[in-house]
This record gives sequence, structure tokens and C-alpha cells, in this order.
Amino acid sequence: MAQVLLLLIPLLLLSLKFGGVRKNQPRLPPGPWRLPIIGSLHHLFKSPLIHRALADLARGYNAPVMYLQLGELNAVVISSPDAAREVMKTHDVIFATRPLSATVRAGSMIADGLGIAFSPYGERWRQLRKFSTMELLSTKRVRSFRPIREDETARLVTEIAACLPGELVNVTVRVATLVANSALRAMMGEGFRRREELLECITQAIKIATAQAVQRKLFELVDHAVEQHREHRSGPSAIDSKDEDMLDVFLRIQEEGDLGCSLDVGDIKAIIVDLFVGGSEPTATTIQWAMAELMRNPNVMQRAQTELHCALQDKSRVTEDDLGTTDFMGTDFRYTPFGAGRRICPGLAFSLANVELVLAMLLFHFDWQLPPGPTLRVPL
Repeated sequence: MAQVLLLLIPLLLLSLKFGGVRKNQPRLPPGPWRLPIIGSLHHLFKSPLIHRALADLARGYNAPVMYLQLGELNAVVISSPDAAREVMKTHDVIFATRPLSATVRAGSMIADGLGIAFSPYGERWRQLRKFSTMELLSTKRVRSFRPIREDETARLVTEIAACLPGELVNVTVRVATLVANSALRAMMGEGFRRREELLECITQAIKIATAQAVQRKLFELVDHAVEQHREHRSGPSAIDSKDEDMLDVFLRIQEEGDLGCSLDVGDIKAIIVDLFVGGSEPTATTIQWAMAELMRNPNVMQRAQTELHCALQDKSRVTEDDLGTTDFMGTDFRYTPFGAGRRICPGLAFSLANVELVLAMLLFHFDWQLPPGPTLRVPL
């Protein structure tokens, strides 16, 4: 601790000497005081949970729009519904182009194509997003993946049911595995030969998305999947449109040339990676947080379970048809990590289909409670 204080003292003196307001400095939102080089980073160490530290700072400075300098990165933190509405809806066109960090520019993430996540806002981005929402992630397409979702959730229920009574269940790991499996089957079908390798790589990419070795491996595996699909499509057996996975749709549209803009293999790989990495983590996180909050509020969980059992009556399992008969179940997803405005996640319907079915199955088949002991409390 003493060493840390000795390091901070020179930084503080430099901040007092050079931290005065300059005449030509732009007007910035309020925010915490900053040190040279590291800026506001030291304020984030006050809590092990970054979102809690940010919330405390915004509250302490009465700043629903708060400025932070995170090393060389300038950031603005939005902490109120009104401010979020201004940024993500009213003026979202101003913020629709995402700046590319030096790490992203130097890595493999944009070597083949920018995809949807990093493409600048403009006509090409609109065409790619339209293609994603109308072809890849339309209501009809999402509905066609229903057997995959029901199969994966049934498998999850079977695995949990095989546990001993009272045995601890790691919901985070099991849900993340289910979501990744569902996404892989929907995007690449059942026959991808390097399935386990890709699933492991996706897990690593979510944890350390900027690691160039992980990026290269991920794009290499997706490239292998593209070639495997091309070989299959050039074979004697035709693929029915209702049996297409997402990669089949990509290749068909590329062959037909109906997109309205060029779509090369690099673009296909970039968008597939966007959908994998961007779609898996938010879906799994939403389910995990919902389960954690339900276990922290047993009365709410019991209400949801009672509604499910009343709606299903003598049925032994939940199907997607049953979800439309419940009112209370659908109220858990008002706040979800899928964004808003022009940059709202195009896979929202695809993700929520997984969220609703998995939650319903977990609540219908099992009673849940947090493990005993203060050290096992869920940090939210």
C-alpha cells in the first residue's frame, strides 16, 4: 500500500500543476478528477464490480452524463433513462459509427471485413443490417431453429436432473454452453467437423476478444466452415431452403447477387464472427442475471413457477407454444443488454427466443436457491 501511495504522489503533483482549465479546452461533461497518464482509471478500483463503481461515481457527481479519461481513451458514461434515450434514440445517428481502437485496427478482427459490428454507419452498413434482419434473423428464420432450441434445453434439463439432490449447479457454465451450442447449430448446422475446437475458441474470444492469436484462430475456423459448406452445396444433393443454416443463406445470397452491395468471403466470415461473439455472451448473461435475481427474490420466482405450472397443467415439458400462454414470464426482459436505436442488436429475436425458453424450462423443472454462506453470494 505504501508503494502505491509513493507512486501516486508524483502523479498528483503533476495533476495539480498541469491540470488547470485551458482556454481552448472543449466543454466536457462533469466527471471525477484525473491524474496524468492514467486519467480516471484509479476511481474504478473502489469496487470489484466496474458497473457499481461507475454508478457510484455518477451518483456522487450528480452526473447522468459523466466524462471519464481511461488512459488514452476518452469515454462518456450514461447513467439515466433520459440521457440514454437522447444518445441511443433521439441523436443515435451521431453515435452510430463506432470508433476503431488501435487494438482492433491492428488485429485480425477487421483483416477480412468489418462485418456489422465495426462497419461505419452508411449505405453499406444499412444493406448488411437489412440482410441480417430480413434473411438471417427474420421471424420465420428464427422460428425454423425452434427444434434446435428445444433439443438443447431438453438436454440441459436432463443433465441437471442427473445431479444429486442438493448438489451445486454452475448455472453460468451450463447456460453459456447451451447458448453456444444453439448458436453453432443454427449458424453452421450439424455437420461441422471442428465443432468442439470452434466452441472453445468462441469462449476464449468472449473473454479476451482483442487477443490476436484468438482472433486468427476464430477466423481460420470460420473459413474452414465456409469451405465445408461450399463443398456440400456443390455436391449432388440439393439443400431445401427450409433446412438452410445461416451460413447456407450467406452463400446462397452471395451466389444470387441480390444483396445490393458486394459480399465477399471476408464479409461473410466477419458477420458470422459478429453473430457468434456478439450473440452468445449477451444471451447467456441475460439468463444468468435473471436466474440470479430470481434466486435472490424467492417470492418472485415462486410466482413465475406457479404461473408456469398452471398454464402447462399436466404437461411434462415446456415448448415454445406454451410461452404465449403466460403473462408474468415475459416481464423479465425489459432491460436487456442488446442496445437500442440504429445499433440495436439485429439478433434480438433470436436471442430472446433462447432466453424465454431456457428460463421457462429451468423454472418449470427445478426449484432453485443460492448456496449457503456469505462467500457464495452472487455479486450483481
